[in-house]
Amino acid sequence: MLPEYRKVSSRHPKITMSYAEKEPNGQPTKSIVIYDGQCNFCQSQIRLLRRLDIGKSHLDYLSLHDPLVSQDFPDLTYEALMKEMHIVDPEHRVFAGSEAVKFLCRKLPLLWLIAPLVHLSGTKHIWKSLYDFVARNRYRLAGKNCDSGSCKID
Repeated sequence: MLPEYRKVSSRHPKITMSYAEKEPNGQPTKSIVIYDGQCNFCQSQIRLLRRLDIGKSHLDYLSLHDPLVSQDFPDLTYEALMKEMHIVDPEHRVFAGSEAVKFLCRKLPLLWLIAPLVHLSGTKHIWKSLYDFVARNRYRLAGKNCDSGSCKID
């Protein structure tokens, strides 16, 4: 079964992504993880992903509160981004929520061991429900933090 994804609008075929590494043709080389930078739980998960991304070769990270998000990804609404993590891959495909987690399990070698578990036939509803529950309660789980106007991970 193919993963569910959608492409970023063809109105924006050359996404700027000035913060991302690019190939000579201007296309990004890494997938962009768009997360809630004001969420302590989300920040801890991004720190974990950074450790799991051996060689720092697969992922770049961007807080949904960064102005670059609306500039580079105008089709992704603030409401949708607040609801769940999004990943935009170099081909401009967008994976959100539990599908983004599945994407990460396929992309990061250190997560390959659990990839079969999250891709088990008939478990999609379970993973989606679990992800949605955590996403809805993320501030209750670990709080919210934003000292200045922009929240970033050190």
